[in-house]
Amino acid sequence: MDNAWLVPLSMLLGGVFGAGVVVLIITAERTARAADVAERSLPDGVAAVIATMHNPAVVVDPSNTVVAASPQALAVGLVVRRKLVHDELAALVDRVRRSGEMGSEDLELPRGGRNEVIGYLSFRAAQLGNRYVLVTADDLTESRRIDEVRRDFVANISHELKTPIGAIGLLSETLVIAADDPAHVRKFAAQLVTESERLGALTKDIIELSRLQSVDALDATEETSIDKVVQAAIDGNEVVARARGIELIRAKKSKRRVIGDPGLLQVAVSNLIANAVKYSPDNTRVGVGVRAVKGFVEIAVTDQGVGIPEADLDRVFERFYRVDPARSRATGGTGLGLAIVKHIISNHGGDVRVWSQPGKGSTFTIRIPEADPELTAALEEQMEEQPS
Repeated sequence: MDNAWLVPLSMLLGGVFGAGVVVLIITAERTARAADVAERSLPDGVAAVIATMHNPAVVVDPSNTVVAASPQALAVGLVVRRKLVHDELAALVDRVRRSGEMGSEDLELPRGGRNEVIGYLSFRAAQLGNRYVLVTADDLTESRRIDEVRRDFVANISHELKTPIGAIGLLSETLVIAADDPAHVRKFAAQLVTESERLGALTKDIIELSRLQSVDALDATEETSIDKVVQAAIDGNEVVARARGIELIRAKKSKRRVIGDPGLLQVAVSNLIANAVKYSPDNTRVGVGVRAVKGFVEIAVTDQGVGIPEADLDRVFERFYRVDPARSRATGGTGLGLAIVKHIISNHGGDVRVWSQPGKGSTFTIRIPEADPELTAALEEQMEEQPS
């Protein structure tokens, strides 16, 4: 063959070979990209299973963004704006991702911004495919709380119930003695009814508080409109407030939503409004406002009442603690209203704060995590797709 053709032929063969290599590289790269895209989606059925779990459970991606969560994980405040709220959980996830092995840890976790203990949770984390980490939790709080509830209940019974029970007994004896005096009978009978009502209210509040301390206090969680909760609480206090000339003023609707038990949330807001009315002078105002702040919904109840001394601010949420015992009993208070509020809001992953000055009134503010519209919509979609 003429040597003149060797150079062009060699160049042609080299070009063909190079093109083939390029094609192989491009094909391999596209295959890798396709595999990576496929790996980015959760395995079939995982999201649906997570959505139906009773215990807290979340799935996070490599950036620790929550891509799936059970309703209970949202209700107890483990997730806000698709992020894990607690650094301890994020550290557990990172440790499992680095080691590739299952990890577990028992944690005592706070809720909201006040570092109040919410319970003792046992977390387990494991890799889910190459990208995701699954975290589940079991609540270890019940056994610890049972002893606490039992001790509190016995102490409360011995301390608080003896007063109305003693009064009822004394009034009954007096009625027997004054049986022939109609005026005294009517007077003592009216006092007997008052003490009976107080005893009933006290017993009801103790039972409610004990129930809120149980592990199953939030069985009926759902996405709830805060506007409906606030309006129901205002309506429940309207008659008492109007009788004293107190105007209940509500700010404009917020259209905010949370995950929780609407009945319990209404009890919490209603208790704050009832307290504001109870400790306000006649012909004043009580305001109720709602706003969203950094992933939380805040409900503020403000009054123009007697106010709370600074020394008592840290104790107003304790069971049976009364700033003014005489006034509280005179108005029919049990001393448990704010304790009930605190437990309800803690169970919803939030906290309650108070600002007050004597003679200038008080403002009680509830903070609970706002529902993530995208995440709750995904949960509802997953629930609908499940076979009946």
